[in-house]
Amino acid sequence: MSAIRFLLDGQSVCVENVACTTTVLEYLREVLQRIGTKEGCAEGDCGACTVVLGELSADGSRVEYRAINSCIRFLPTIDGQELVTVESLMGADGSLHPVQSAMLHQHASQCGFCTPGFVMSLFALYLQEASPTREQVIDTLSGNLCRCTGYRPIIEAGMRMGEYPATPHWSRDAPSQGARLNRLRAIRRDEALRLPGFCAPRTIDELATELEAHPGALILAGGTDIGLWVTKQLRELPYIVYIGAVSELKHVRCSAEMLEIGAGASLTDGWRTLVAAFPTLAEMARRFGSPPVRNSGTLCGNLANGSPIGDALPVLIALEAQLELRRGSSTRLLPLEQFYLGYQRTALEPGEFVVSVKVPLSPAARWIAAYKVSKRFEQDISAVAAVFAVQVEADRVVAARIAFGGMAAIATRAPATERALVGASWTKASIEAAAAKLAEDFTPLTDMRASSVYRLQAAGNLLRRFYLEHGGSLAPTRTADVASVSA
Repeated sequence: MSAIRFLLDGQSVCVENVACTTTVLEYLREVLQRIGTKEGCAEGDCGACTVVLGELSADGSRVEYRAINSCIRFLPTIDGQELVTVESLMGADGSLHPVQSAMLHQHASQCGFCTPGFVMSLFALYLQEASPTREQVIDTLSGNLCRCTGYRPIIEAGMRMGEYPATPHWSRDAPSQGARLNRLRAIRRDEALRLPGFCAPRTIDELATELEAHPGALILAGGTDIGLWVTKQLRELPYIVYIGAVSELKHVRCSAEMLEIGAGASLTDGWRTLVAAFPTLAEMARRFGSPPVRNSGTLCGNLANGSPIGDALPVLIALEAQLELRRGSSTRLLPLEQFYLGYQRTALEPGEFVVSVKVPLSPAARWIAAYKVSKRFEQDISAVAAVFAVQVEADRVVAARIAFGGMAAIATRAPATERALVGASWTKASIEAAAAKLAEDFTPLTDMRASSVYRLQAAGNLLRRFYLEHGGSLAPTRTADVASVSA
């Protein structure tokens, strides 16, 4: 068996004899007595547990730092990385980091419970941006909740943290410092990390072999969903095979015909690639979880989980995505819409795993839009998610792919609605006729997020919004030309 190794304050930490589902937060607070990192929700929603992880880049030339939620991140998954906590920021002489100084001088803390999490989220931004904008600060803090201070002074601290003198041990060029690179290289593992009930293969072939030997194993990627099985449901997990150490699965490739996002690529990297190719997905990407959730979770993990409220599912179904699946040495391609067999049931066979998702880049002039209806703007589960990919020529619909999340037991297309549109003129009457067909496509449930009636009405209204944003009764215009049109 192996020991978990990571860096903390420049020193290598070696951990043995811990349960493989021990969270980073549990280890920090209960073993290392680093109680600056707090536990609030235990599900990655409040941000009190935020820490920063540093990982060697793919080429090994630098360290990339990102904020994550330590309450749902299992300790073995940070093997070979650098862990930075709020205690790590203070200088040897007791001096505060610029982020901490800004929080202090802007009066951005009252009770202080949430403050370490805010500091760590802003610290991750500090390492990336010398002078962040207000919007960048707000986006960075979208996963951090404050109950008493109020957000104005915290946002102000984020905007002004660059005005304070840098500390030598955590300046903005810290990720390129040779000492940190050398320490991380020294603990880099060549062989699989094996613990009781846990294995982290290093190559895709090792992963395939491990899953052939353990076809009933639980495949773990970012843990932003599976972590809650432990912290909230108190479940005993089966044998875990972790894919996060397989560098071959972290690829993001783009050609003239295709995007390919590996199963180990984070939501942050996956959404960035999708938005670069399809700019109208930007709001959906921004509202998908928080930065710490997107930094840990993976796009393919969201797909493989098969939740009917997974926002990436309707997006990629509408975009005609395919999954590359592998079992042993055999691979196959499967359209994403055929991957879901029922509520959280997929077409994955025992021992099979997702290698990547492939998204075609059609040369056709399609209008693409994604909408999300939820009770909160940020960090909330969709009541309805709608994605439209429509092609109109000479005022007539020649192709339409429409997918919804939250409307059925699986994310799925709306075939009757699509049929009503294809061949019809691009007019309000055609849109109304198509909207009426939604009741044939879906019989939504009623739950705490929305009623069945509300979901159907919202779905129809999103179709109407799409129509209004793309020319209405006027001649169609390209998506880029109507970006500023409000519904």
